[in-house]
Amino acid sequence: MTSKSKTGSAILAAFVGTTMLAGAMTPADAKTADGKWLIYLSLSYSGNSWQSEAANIVKALAKTAPYNETVELVEVISGTDPQAQISDYESMIAAGADGVVSFPISSTALNRVVRRGCQEGTLFFMYDATVTEQCAYNVSYITSGFGENSAQALVNELGGKGKIFLSRGVPGNSVDERHTNGAMHIFNQYPGIEIAAEYYSYWDDRTTQQETAKALAAHPDVDGIWAQAGEYGAIQALLQANPDRLVPMTGENSNGFRLALANPDYQAKGLAGVSAGSPPAQSGFAFKLMMEILEGKREPLAEGERNIQYPLPWVPADAVKLCEGDAFENGCNAFPEDKVPSSFVTEVFNPELLPELSLASALDGQPTEGATIQALPADAVQKAPDAPGINCRQCEAPEDIYALTKIEPTVQP
Repeated sequence: MTSKSKTGSAILAAFVGTTMLAGAMTPADAKTADGKWLIYLSLSYSGNSWQSEAANIVKALAKTAPYNETVELVEVISGTDPQAQISDYESMIAAGADGVVSFPISSTALNRVVRRGCQEGTLFFMYDATVTEQCAYNVSYITSGFGENSAQALVNELGGKGKIFLSRGVPGNSVDERHTNGAMHIFNQYPGIEIAAEYYSYWDDRTTQQETAKALAAHPDVDGIWAQAGEYGAIQALLQANPDRLVPMTGENSNGFRLALANPDYQAKGLAGVSAGSPPAQSGFAFKLMMEILEGKREPLAEGERNIQYPLPWVPADAVKLCEGDAFENGCNAFPEDKVPSSFVTEVFNPELLPELSLASALDGQPTEGATIQALPADAVQKAPDAPGINCRQCEAPEDIYALTKIEPTVQP
């Protein structure tokens, strides 16, 4: 990969009018100017714990030896307008970016600028959300079956019938679309399942609580909730509406939700379900993989072969286990409530792929004391299946794209 360089004044001009979390984007020197890789961490939507943790993981890795001496990391937050992220990508390319690790707002709207960036020599690594431009790498659990598996788990809990809510993510995002398509593939097979309300919760606890409360006002007799991230907010809405009644629900990986699933008092009130969903650790895996390719330690994948699947976490209520330390060890998968906020997304660790991380990494973006970057396992890359409109354009989905991988039906369609 040939890195591009700009003079300081040219870089500064490229960034006029573009904003970051703390104001104007600060230009960084490209690799040929000071010997560092110029890497951008590009977020679109950023308003929840998941996004903060995913970003913090990349920041922590960039501060971990030897990357602390070889990487110049610049964070850019574009918001939910695709045009804003397109503009920011353009500025990164103009600045001579060696790599962009990004949560993209759209699977299609960014394609043209991504293609141009690839032609200019910029590596694009998307995490969690995806694009359909084949020159980009998509590192995502999106095709690993969250929607269909969690929907079947809820159907099993409800015995195949009941009124349910769908608590979705961000409108137009590939993650939300793939999850919902998978879930509806299951729900549509059961005539006894009635979708009483469907709303967007933006993967945020507070918004989920507010939107679930609105749905409960119209449907207080709901029997179950299928939720994406923000699921702990749904529990709070249920308790606020009726302190003595909870319902089966599925959700993602918040610490509060996992503790709630394992709470005997909540179980007695009707709570049951499973914690699955999106690991923030995907961002760290994407970043490390990108760096190994940039540094010549791993061969680039051919275009059209760059969809990489991250495994789906799956923690039923009876499998919740508290961690005693600051990482996932000895099979633990949740933390005591006085250790992290209820909104903390637990799947920030992966001992095989990201042994460098600790709680300080996810919470504060700080490196783990004494840690150094470890090479990814040789077999770390697992190909993801094609998902038309999600991670590819002119492609065909496999016939079993919604095959259940984590749970068996106990109620037949």
